[in-house]
Formats: sequence, structure tokens, C-alpha cells
Amino acid sequence: MCSWLTKAASDLRSARVLGSVDDAPLDTAIYHCQQTAEKAVKAFLVFIEISPEKTHDIRKLTIAASGHEPRFDELMDMAAALTPYAWEFRYPDDLAETYPTRDEFDEALQHAQTIYDFVLNLLPDEARP
Repeated sequence: MCSWLTKAASDLRSARVLGSVDDAPLDTAIYHCQQTAEKAVKAFLVFIEISPEKTHDIRKLTIAASGHEPRFDELMDMAAALTPYAWEFRYPDDLAETYPTRDEFDEALQHAQTIYDFVLNLLPDEARP
């Protein structure tokens, strides 16, 4: 279980590092925000001995988690906002190259941090990375 949180922490760090450089590759950085939240929620599910579904849909994972911890309901809007970043900027678009704005990235980073911290605070110290 700690491995899910370790990977989530690595994604969060990657998002911060990538987002902090001049001419930041925000398309890649925002993907790591999505990955942070996805892996953090999966960590909670593993902790409560539920095998997480193989999905990038953080909202779906959050719904599963809320059945065991109702406070996950408070994260639904953030989960829904982050989910599309698993694919939205990852692949070229035939019509136009799109990239997230700095504001979109900053909001995604805040959501990722909030979800990661939320999960971290639910788990005992021995389950943390």
C-alpha cells in the first residue's frame, strides 16, 4: 500500500518540478497532478483491502472510497476536474495542439495536493511513505 503513496508523492513532486521551470511543459506537469490523485485514492482503497479498479477515473475511485469514508464526497468536484488530465493533453489533437494554461495547472496542482493530503491524513503513520 505504501508503494501507491510513494508513487503518488513522486508524481506530485514531478508536477511541482516540471511546473516550476521556465517555459514549463504544463501538459506533462498536469498529467502528474492527475496521477497523484489517482494513486492516492487507490492507496486508500488498498489500505481498506479493496482492489482498485484499473481506471484513470478518479471520480469513480472516489465514489468507491466514499462507501467506506463518507468524507471522500467532499473531493468529488476535484476528482472530476482532474480525471480528464489522464488523456486530455497527453496525445496530439488532429485539429490543434492544446496545452493547459498556467491557471489550469495551478488549480490542478492544488487539487492534487488536497487529495493527497486528505488520503495521507486518513492513514496511520506506518502506512505512509
